This record gives sequence, C-alpha cells and structure tokens, in this order.
Amino acid sequence: MVLPAPRRPALPRALARRVDRLARHAHAFHRWAHHPLCQEYSGEVFRFGRRFRLCRGCTLAALGALSGAALGLTVPAVRPGILAVLAALETIPILLGLSNLRLPKPLTRYLPAALPPFLLIQALRHPGLQAWLLAALVWTAAGLWVRRYRRRGPDRSPCAACPERFNEGTCRGFREIRTRERAFARLASRWTRQGSGPMET
Repeated sequence: MVLPAPRRPALPRALARRVDRLARHAHAFHRWAHHPLCQEYSGEVFRFGRRFRLCRGCTLAALGALSGAALGLTVPAVRPGILAVLAALETIPILLGLSNLRLPKPLTRYLPAALPPFLLIQALRHPGLQAWLLAALVWTAAGLWVRRYRRRGPDRSPCAACPERFNEGTCRGFREIRTRERAFARLASRWTRQGSGPMET
C-alpha cells in the first residue's frame, strides 16, 4: 500500500511575492559585484556608498558597448583605413594571445566592448563590402575573446595569498553577504510561520 505524500504548507501568493522582494533587497548590494567584497578585491569592484557594489570589468564593458554604439550613431563616415586600424586593435591581441594576460580593465573590457558595436553601426550607416568584412571580423574576435575569458575564469590569486584561507568560518569577502542572508532567513522564516497554510490541490 502506497501512502499519500504529506501535504506541504503553501505560501499565499501575496506572501510569496513579499518574500521574493525581501530576497532581492537583501542581496541587491552585491548582486552585480561578481567578486568577494574584501580589501584584496577592492580593485575589482566599484563601491557606491556603503551598500552597493558593481563589478569593475562588467561595468567598463557595458560602458564601452554603450559609448561605442553612441559614437557609431553620431560620428560621420569613418575612412576604411581607420576602420581597419580599429579592427586590428580588436583582433591582433586575440591572435597573439594577449587576451589571456592580466592587463588593466580599460584595455581588456572597455575597448573590446566598444569596437564591435561601433563598427557594426558604421557598416549599417555606410554600407560597403570592406566595412561589413571588418565588422564581421571584429565580432568574431569579440566572441573568441569572451570564450577564452570564460575558459580562463576570474583571477583568484588574492585568495591564494589571503591569510584567512585556512581559517574556519566565513572569510571577510563573504561576511557581509552571510550576515544579510541570515537576517533574510530569520525574517522570511517568521513570515512563513505566520502566513503559511495548506497547499491547494
């Protein structure tokens, strides 16, 4: 004889949305940091006030893409020779393997993200075989750069030199996150105990 599964408590829809909002608020300050929040990684994030961080590399890449698109829309037709030089700036570092080096973020994030949209918009505004070929070349190089970056992964050398790496417990880079998570868990648990009911069938 198979016993029926026990009925689990279900949250009212309004309470579930409230818990979701609480979770988003609890983790908003580090959601886009992408790095530990300790001093060793301070060069990898932008800090805004006490409670908000942004990944430096992702921010520069986003700014590069936006500024490249804006320049592509505003500047007049660029000569093919200049477009070729810009395409070389994107593709030569990939071919030489320089994308694997730990270079300053403006060189490895802002510039590679700015050139593809700029060249694509220039090709759309001023079509021509050379412009389209250069745009295709740059977008291919950008895709290859992203693939290599994902394979390489983030730089974790600060963790290797951290004096806390052998300590038990949460390291400084995640201490604020864990404090927020515990506070969220306590409050969400209290809400669910007060507002949960039987699951609808």
